[in-house]
Amino acid sequence: MNNVYRFNGAAGVLAAALLLPGLSLASTLETVKERGSLRCGVNAAQPGFSALDDEDTYQGLDTDICRAVAAAALGEGARVEFVPLDSVERFAALQSGEIDVLARTTTWTSTRDTTLGIHFTGVSYYDGQAFMVASDLNVQSARELDGAAVCTQSGTTSELNLADYFRRHGMEFDAVVFDAPEQSIIGFEEGRCDVLSSDASQLYAQRMQLTDPDMAVVLPEVISKEPLGPAVRQGDDQWFNIVKWSLFALLNAEELGVTQANVDEKLEDENPEIMRLLGRDGEFGEGMGLEADWAYQIVKQVGNYGEVFERTVGAGSAFNIGRGLNALWKEGGVQYAPPIR
Repeated sequence: MNNVYRFNGAAGVLAAALLLPGLSLASTLETVKERGSLRCGVNAAQPGFSALDDEDTYQGLDTDICRAVAAAALGEGARVEFVPLDSVERFAALQSGEIDVLARTTTWTSTRDTTLGIHFTGVSYYDGQAFMVASDLNVQSARELDGAAVCTQSGTTSELNLADYFRRHGMEFDAVVFDAPEQSIIGFEEGRCDVLSSDASQLYAQRMQLTDPDMAVVLPEVISKEPLGPAVRQGDDQWFNIVKWSLFALLNAEELGVTQANVDEKLEDENPEIMRLLGRDGEFGEGMGLEADWAYQIVKQVGNYGEVFERTVGAGSAFNIGRGLNALWKEGGVQYAPPIR
């Protein structure tokens, strides 16, 4: 199922304003089951993370997180209604109950975690803000950008990060702010700014959207920490656990070598960790109101974290982004999931 629901921003803000901080709709899992689908808030068009393909189906790392949650909660990863949201309306959509989970390249910050009535459930992608400049400027470092006009997006962490970076290095800049990433890339391509600044993951995607991708280069500096991950409303611990452990199941499966191709074979594996992951030993789904095979369904239908990464943004995609910090902890990265036991 790939129904698309567009959120009414003004109505959502009003509805969210009527909710007390931390207040959540009762039993999100029951609501999702009664509806028969998961409503997942995503980016409308960020290739690699969430974008429509040639068959009008949302594909990307974030959308596969949505499918993993649906596989755990409903037994079918395809039962997702993707709700395209911009950076301004995304939190109101979650607060008001228009969506069940937000998986939209959203940075986990203290303010968002403590004042919006939402909980981040983990980090699906470790990112950082960077700069993209026109190749013909021959700029090699962000330290050469004093006095530059910088395109960025409103309602994101990028604006404050820019101000901090330029102030810290005694430089000046002119901010050219747009409401949507599509507008900012057009502004950059039309020469309304010298530089485009956003999360590095988004810059790689935007560079591919240029008429001539070779006209731009992403500079090496990363000026911030941008841990991106799914979020849910506060007040429903059961749903918080389901979304959180859906992400952890993807990571644990990769660490244990359980893949979409071999998961059925692994049902016969006597490794206790694999037995617990796939529901052959213990009742680890029961505490979340899920079937015993909840994690098996995730891997069978979506794959493990490494498979998701490679096909959406990694070596199997047009972006060819290295794992870097998003490699498992045993392989030089920081991706790490608590054990299922």
